[in-house]
Amino acid sequence: MTRSAGGPNGPRHDRFVKERRHDAYRSRGKLPEPTQCPDCGAVFHKGRWTWGETPAGAHRQICPACQRTHDRFPAGVVQVGGPFFSAHREEILNLIHNVEGLEKGAHPLHRIMAMEEGEAGVAIATTDTHLPRRLGEALMRAHGGALDFKYPEAEQLIRVTWSR
Repeated sequence: MTRSAGGPNGPRHDRFVKERRHDAYRSRGKLPEPTQCPDCGAVFHKGRWTWGETPAGAHRQICPACQRTHDRFPAGVVQVGGPFFSAHREEILNLIHNVEGLEKGAHPLHRIMAMEEGEAGVAIATTDTHLPRRLGEALMRAHGGALDFKYPEAEQLIRVTWSR
């Protein structure tokens, strides 16, 4: 009696690793090195995007963060609101910009795409999923309040809500 590789009932499908989320902005293959983004000047070198000098003859291709910004398709959204925000608006916005500056300095793809202010607060769209978490955690450390993280299954982004 001969057996198939998957046993008497056919091949085993539970061993296939399925990607939970597909990021359309992630490169399908390796970019030629070095590559420079013509919009922001970030350089792809040694497998990652960094800030630095662009070597002569560098390939030019738009980076994922600039592409998301052009497409207006954020990877993360931070909603900041509440009466405390209204009373400390400038202080909170300065904290947000400081955290983004530190993060963007180390990781060129971690940026704020847009900020929309309304009566209830501010909505911040980001180019990656790490910056929203860092912004929310910085607001909690500095001011306390309530912080909520959501990763909707149907959407490819993180939603962070902070209020106090």
